[in-house]
Amino acid sequence: MIGISKLYCGAVEPSDVLRYGRESGKLPSHLLQFSADKRPVVVWNITRRCNLRCIHCYSNSRDISFAGELTTGEGKNVLKDLAQFGSPVILFSGGEPLLRPDLADLAEYAVDQGLRAVISTNGTLITKTIAGKLQKIGLSYIGISLDGTEKTHDTFRRTKGAYAAALTGIRNCRDAGIKVGIRFTVSRHNVQDVAAMFDLLAEEEIERLCFYHLVYSGRGLELKNEDLTPGETRKLLDLIMRRTKELFAAGKPREILTVDNHADGPYLYLRLQEENPERAKEVLELLRMNEGNSSGHGIGCISWDGEIHPDQFWRSISFGNVRERPFSEVWLDKSMGLLVKLKEKKKYVQGRCAGCRWLDICGGNFRARAEAAGNIWGPDPACYLSDEEISVKEG
Repeated sequence: MIGISKLYCGAVEPSDVLRYGRESGKLPSHLLQFSADKRPVVVWNITRRCNLRCIHCYSNSRDISFAGELTTGEGKNVLKDLAQFGSPVILFSGGEPLLRPDLADLAEYAVDQGLRAVISTNGTLITKTIAGKLQKIGLSYIGISLDGTEKTHDTFRRTKGAYAAALTGIRNCRDAGIKVGIRFTVSRHNVQDVAAMFDLLAEEEIERLCFYHLVYSGRGLELKNEDLTPGETRKLLDLIMRRTKELFAAGKPREILTVDNHADGPYLYLRLQEENPERAKEVLELLRMNEGNSSGHGIGCISWDGEIHPDQFWRSISFGNVRERPFSEVWLDKSMGLLVKLKEKKKYVQGRCAGCRWLDICGGNFRARAEAAGNIWGPDPACYLSDEEISVKEG
């Protein structure tokens, strides 16, 4: 992820990170992306069941029961292993995680084990009672998916009333004192609503807004041709940076991030080189700490059935199952060929990625999209940087 507010608006300095020694176990949550050890943040899709039918769902979720979900006991064993391993964050996702009746029990156990627990949800099931219960557990954050204004969002979710229910969930979290944010997956279907999300952020006093670039997996694969063009993506980043800067100038700073396209880092840096060269130098240092895409290294995924994946989008790849071996053991297994390569993927990427001057801070971008384009080590088709921008050597 690329912290637009952290980098472009100067909310984070390199010294903020260095004072913690860049150890993930010591860094506050907003600085974790700059850790040196890259202990994995783990996404656990605790269920595949969902009450909505989103057109871009990476897990192909439906409102039916799926066999083979990890039990509560098995889940607690996983959480204990992750805590002992030093994973800094466990993200409960789905499907819709609130459809699992033991979510609160699992989240509370995670917090008791010393993990930062966060939830990714569609927000439609968060009543005041549930929000209060989650607040008492000590959740660090709840991210609620909102993919546009009411008409757009309900079309995305294929459910009338989904927007209103999600907005109620956001308000219930906010009123309960839980840090809450919006998750917005961008495509040509909803890019026109990006500015409205900034308006909503200010109106509802929401703390965080994450813009997710489309990843071609699950039902999202069907939207591959609806992804933004390079020119459209550049306009999107320009708009996000401008609106973020306006919030800071108005004395209403918010945490704004882009996720799943690490070309955003070099693009932001090149813009800062023109606007504020001194800040650009600091941003380049932070981007090198960030290291770009971290699938199979700084992020991992456990599926509802216990399968271990490089990230939550990449379900065609499994490294084993937590029912058979602990996640920590699998993650460090040097006999796992692809997993080892992902931790050193800069050695293996091909095409324009291999010679890109930004490889150290982009990490080759998203391998799941490259695989969808036909070559797991080929260029990410969503990279929007020009050949000139990636080939000029740093002075």
